[in-house]
Amino acid sequence: MASLKNLGVITLLLLLSLTVQKTWGKEDADGAGSDCGVPEIGSAEKASALKLKVIAIFTILIASILGISFPIIIREMPVFKPDGILFILVKALASGVILATGYVHVLPDSFECLTSPCLPEYPWAKFPFATFIAMVAAVLTLMMDSVALSYYRKHGMSKREAENDEGCGHGHGHSHGVGAKKLDEGASKLLRYRIIAQVLELGIVVHSVVIGLSMGASENARTIKPLIAALCFHQFFEGMGLGGCILQAEYKAKMKAVMVFLFSVTTPFGIALGIALTHVYSDNSPASLIVVGVLNAISAGLLNYMALVDLLAADFMGAQLQSNMKLQMWALMAVLLGVGGMSVMAKWA
Repeated sequence: MASLKNLGVITLLLLLSLTVQKTWGKEDADGAGSDCGVPEIGSAEKASALKLKVIAIFTILIASILGISFPIIIREMPVFKPDGILFILVKALASGVILATGYVHVLPDSFECLTSPCLPEYPWAKFPFATFIAMVAAVLTLMMDSVALSYYRKHGMSKREAENDEGCGHGHGHSHGVGAKKLDEGASKLLRYRIIAQVLELGIVVHSVVIGLSMGASENARTIKPLIAALCFHQFFEGMGLGGCILQAEYKAKMKAVMVFLFSVTTPFGIALGIALTHVYSDNSPASLIVVGVLNAISAGLLNYMALVDLLAADFMGAQLQSNMKLQMWALMAVLLGVGGMSVMAKWA
């Protein structure tokens, strides 16, 4: 449910930016030159773009559902168990996609917005806001990870120890304590997976709403056509990475359904919102540039931290890959394939 609240906050910020830009954006666009104005597009082009955007809503929705559901649905197959070789390779591929999304797609978009000539030179041209905000977002993610784990270990384990003391006698205290320690280690690992899944979904949801809004507001059919294929690829493999994390988190069916739903609908929701606000929203208005740029920078920081620290480092430094050099090389190749494929997509999206 935390992700649902965050989605509401993001939508509110975007709507606020659209309201502000009616006055501020129009005034600045008039004085900033033709590059900051709204380009004239014919009615036939607009109609063609609208058809493509409606197609995009459904194709991206299907790709998102398939991607995030794939690891969850096939979990009963032995080769796709969370500790299986194929699962590790697919997760490595998806982690590479998420890493490239942060570095090659989201962060450059933030740079483009926050260094736009449509913004006042001071302070936007005087300080690297995009990388600064991404860095702060990554550090805050680290703090959230650390505080959540510390809180659980302090309060959750104390409660377990109290229950264990009540349930065991003097003769079985040592063996029971060993069992409790193993149980606590497993519970701590499970909590870690759950934190990873929720924070990763937050970063993806922020980015998905923004790219959906941008596509929905666009009226250039030639731009939208390649975007549909690129975003379907993007959502499918990003969904596989998130689906793998949800699977490892061992959520109950209701929570899994909520997380699958939120991931699947955010980009189509953003497109629909962009279509509805086509006559109000302007990509080049100062308020829109600032809000979208800041949200993209936050998303980039979250995705880069999660991909490098919680996904790739955790797996590659783990016992399973460290004890099997052949598997480690295959996993590295899967990461490079994910990074390379997603980087090529940057040409269109």
